[in-house]
Amino acid sequence: MAENRKEIIKDLTVGSVPKQLLTFAAPLIASGFLQTFYNMVDMLVVGHWVGTNGLAAVAIGGDVLHFLMFIALGMASAGQIIISQFIGAKLYEKVSHMIGTLFTFILSAAVVMTLVCFLLRYQILNFLNTPAEAFDYAYSYAVTCIFGLIFIYGYNLVSAILRGMGDSRHPFVFIAIASVLNIILDLLFVAVFHMGPFGAALATVIGQSVSFLCALGVLYRRRQELGFDFKWKSFGLKMDVFPSLIKLGIPLSIQSAAISLSMLFISRWINAYGAVHTTLYGVSRKIESVLNTVSQALSTSGGSMNGQCIGAEKYDRVPKVMWTIALFGSVIAIVMSIVTISAPEVLFGLFSDDAEVLGLCGIFVIPIVLNYLGAVLRPVMFSLINGSGNARLNLAVALLDGIIVRIGLAYWLGKTHGVIGYWYGAALAGLMPFVIGIIYYWSGKWRTNKYLIKNR
Repeated sequence: MAENRKEIIKDLTVGSVPKQLLTFAAPLIASGFLQTFYNMVDMLVVGHWVGTNGLAAVAIGGDVLHFLMFIALGMASAGQIIISQFIGAKLYEKVSHMIGTLFTFILSAAVVMTLVCFLLRYQILNFLNTPAEAFDYAYSYAVTCIFGLIFIYGYNLVSAILRGMGDSRHPFVFIAIASVLNIILDLLFVAVFHMGPFGAALATVIGQSVSFLCALGVLYRRRQELGFDFKWKSFGLKMDVFPSLIKLGIPLSIQSAAISLSMLFISRWINAYGAVHTTLYGVSRKIESVLNTVSQALSTSGGSMNGQCIGAEKYDRVPKVMWTIALFGSVIAIVMSIVTISAPEVLFGLFSDDAEVLGLCGIFVIPIVLNYLGAVLRPVMFSLINGSGNARLNLAVALLDGIIVRIGLAYWLGKTHGVIGYWYGAALAGLMPFVIGIIYYWSGKWRTNKYLIKNR
């Protein structure tokens, strides 16, 4: 069994750090770009075939979906980090226990979230100050995504298991399948059948569903290498690993929820200015998502690398991983900044031909570039914080970045500088994780504290 496991598990504690990071991150970046692209396709197709109200609806529905993902993102990320540390410490039996625990907890959470959010669907849209002219569109988009949550949660679950073992190639294949299918169905449902934002949401859900089922099939076929037999008795919450999952997963989920909730507040304040400003903000977030995709991939791959290194007590590799992340992210951020500053109308024009939208987009360039800066700095420190499994620090980041700073700063700047202030508040808050992370790095506690692995 140990030999079988070696076929799937990748050792990230040896070899060249830049090569290891690039090899691990490249499929994540590629899959992230595909996911970003097919999310953009929703807005591109709806923008050109439905108009500004449809774009506003997709932007609002996308905010709702992103918020509902907080449990999947937090718990899956925690499971990935814990699996990577178990592998570094060669605790393979606990890896299989974590797989069963993740399946049971995350898919149960998906069912609960679906029921709760469907019951609160009107209250959610009203809280976001959904413009009246876009309400019906936003309703159909959001409700469709709510009923697809179990597949979206499932995809994140399976991908996290594979990435924790050092396999980032298969998650790329899965998201590629979803991307191609989503693009085809978007054009079919919206451009041909004129199903509007509902068609765009349906295309997204179908794409994610097929992706999840393919991922599940691969995981099942490789069950011997994983040491997980997929029998009923193997599922359930295993108490030798569940406390670690909760200890790290709750702060990560709170972090994701806090940031998403703060973004909902900012969207609520901006939506009050009407569909044009809702569209501007939604399009800007799609543009920023290009670099955020790279940021997330570097954070995820760096977290797995640092998790294995810390589990194996190879501490000298950790700063090398962090510097490499900073270098890779900076190159892409510089290119993105040049394009955004030089041709904002071209970027926004990809999504909308509304003269008012294109006339206003130039004033939002600086906060977009500030978001690029945050996207470079955050993964450097998240790779350390998440890789070390420091639950308390993750909680501190969640509360400071997501609640106190982002909402507080955006509210203050919005009240004093108008709608542009909300943009600046959100952008500046994104720098907070770097400030917290650099203090943690200098403290050296990540070298000495065992947050997840007490007994080797």
